Amino acid sequence: MKNIALLGLTLIAGSTLAAPKGEITIWSWDVAAKALEATVPSFNKLYPDVKVKIVDLGNQNVYDRGLAGCAAGGADLPDVYSVENGEAEVFWARFPDCFTDLTTLGASKYIKSFPAFKWTELSVGNKRYAMPWDSGPVVMFYRRDLYKQAGISPTSIKTWDDFIKAGQKVNAKFGGKVKMGVIGNGSDDEWFRMLANQNGCFYFDNDAKEVTINQAGCVDALNTVKKLMDAKLLSVGDWGGQITAFKKGDTATSMFGAWYEGTIRSNAPELSGKWGVYPMPAAKKGGVRAANLGGSALALPASSKNKEAAYAFIEHALATNEGQIAMLKQYGLVPSLLSAAKDPYVAQGQKYWGNQKVWKTILDTLGDVPAARGTQFFQEARQIMVVTQADFISGKFKTAREALDSAAKQISAATGLPVAK
Repeated sequence: MKNIALLGLTLIAGSTLAAPKGEITIWSWDVAAKALEATVPSFNKLYPDVKVKIVDLGNQNVYDRGLAGCAAGGADLPDVYSVENGEAEVFWARFPDCFTDLTTLGASKYIKSFPAFKWTELSVGNKRYAMPWDSGPVVMFYRRDLYKQAGISPTSIKTWDDFIKAGQKVNAKFGGKVKMGVIGNGSDDEWFRMLANQNGCFYFDNDAKEVTINQAGCVDALNTVKKLMDAKLLSVGDWGGQITAFKKGDTATSMFGAWYEGTIRSNAPELSGKWGVYPMPAAKKGGVRAANLGGSALALPASSKNKEAAYAFIEHALATNEGQIAMLKQYGLVPSLLSAAKDPYVAQGQKYWGNQKVWKTILDTLGDVPAARGTQFFQEARQIMVVTQADFISGKFKTAREALDSAAKQISAATGLPVAK
């Protein structure tokens, strides 16, 4: 009888652990926040006693308030925190006690469920401070109708030189009113980062020990950005400006990480059937046609009062095909979970995209993406590069190498890391 009683207590304890209750708050942004909302119904079927509150604070505000909360010892942080992979190491390095090591909650069993590169920036030694969410393989989203009117076949665009020739046709056809893309020049350096990553170059080396922004691949990337600007193929706009441009038909192409699929589809449902996807152009014939921009993770602040429910949500949203495919279907977040990439949905033609099998096109590039490390100094380096890029394009430097040598010295001074020889 004693053993039976103990068994009963164990079962009760187990059921309690498996059925968290209460309320959890999640901070996220834009499409990512909407995507998390898409996982709530299936989560609540499993955990009906957990109320999930998702707050869309905007990308920069989530980051800023996260830093402020960690600096204040975890004050006013949510139960689940969205963090971009490129910025994640800032938190682990500066505030090692701010987030929960997910291995203490059972995350070790998911190590091989995600690509190794997705864990790199989320781990410190054997501790894993966040679970991989989405990745951002870069592709070209293009307007089928505008390309056709300008006499352009996307299959003919294999290099950046090909892209420039196509852009000249667009300029000629539409009198310069339609551009081949929108760039955040002066507010972001996303085009430079995508092209640099494609060339196997980034702000820092993959050991996070040296500044590498003035290496050959980065020089080539910055030169290409200037060529595109000098040819008047790109308009300048911030995040909102880029959305406005594609809704109005002022841009024929949007180059972004594949998560932008959801941004286009949700903001411009009226353009269904008019969009398609092709791989980003290579620096040279036969070169790499892949890069990564963005990709996020979910972390659990140590100050959470409901860690059990918070981890259950993270686990359901990110470590199950159900959660990942729900976010892919509704909002275009590219799964990092390896098993989700094999889901039948990935191989289906998508109506919005002219029945193209866009997810196959996108996921086929993942294996070609060169590794890149954001490090804890990502934001410092990015801010320096945003100014450097704008200065180079405006003519303040004679060459891209001169501009990037200047950026490298500034990044080295700001981080204490030496410039690679």
